[in-house]
Amino acid sequence: MDGVVTETASVHAAAWKRIFDDFLRSRADARGERFTPFDPRADYLAYVDGRSRLDGVRAFLASRGITLPEDGADADPHAPTAAALGDRKERYFLDYVRTRGVTAYPSTLALLKSLRRAGLRTAVVSASRNCAAIVKAAGAADLFDVRVDGRDAERLHLPGKPDPALFLEAARRMGPAPARTAVVEDSLAGVEAGARGGFGLVVGVDRAGQAAQLHTRGAGVVVSDLAELTVAKERG
Repeated sequence: MDGVVTETASVHAAAWKRIFDDFLRSRADARGERFTPFDPRADYLAYVDGRSRLDGVRAFLASRGITLPEDGADADPHAPTAAALGDRKERYFLDYVRTRGVTAYPSTLALLKSLRRAGLRTAVVSASRNCAAIVKAAGAADLFDVRVDGRDAERLHLPGKPDPALFLEAARRMGPAPARTAVVEDSLAGVEAGARGGFGLVVGVDRAGQAAQLHTRGAGVVVSDLAELTVAKERG
């Protein structure tokens, strides 16, 4: 969803920066250490883009050599936890969405309409628990036959990207085998998930100047925008 269907990746990055900078600054001050802020481009792309909130917290903090308790059950109630940081990020993200709104990429909407006119089924896959609301706000809800999101992941105990479980569940619901299904992703973790899932085509959307990394992770095709793709009937 984020970065392929909707222009919300920058909103996520802003929310992540806010929570991580608050945490890192407080930690550095308490320890008398230098504060190194979260980079909304490099850190976002490397550690949180395409991942679930909790996986994103874990991955980024691990890059800084930091480990936090998962939740407050066995921790000091006044100490930060990975779950608390993830929940705070969610609140910031929703605040930004309410104030800024949600916009879908016109080229993505055009491609989805072409696919549906050709009789192909489509699915939106996201680690976000807010996927339904975001897609609806972007005016794209009726362009998908299937939605698999963070709520499904929690209910079905599906691991997040780069594990292919979310994509495989979407393919199962749509009907065609993964080998007859295409995945379109802009995140490195998402492209890797598509490749690991054995999908017939993995399209990487390079909106951040990482075409080489998308190819390395398993993208068969990399485009800068989905306007570069066309829908054509197979000959023969």
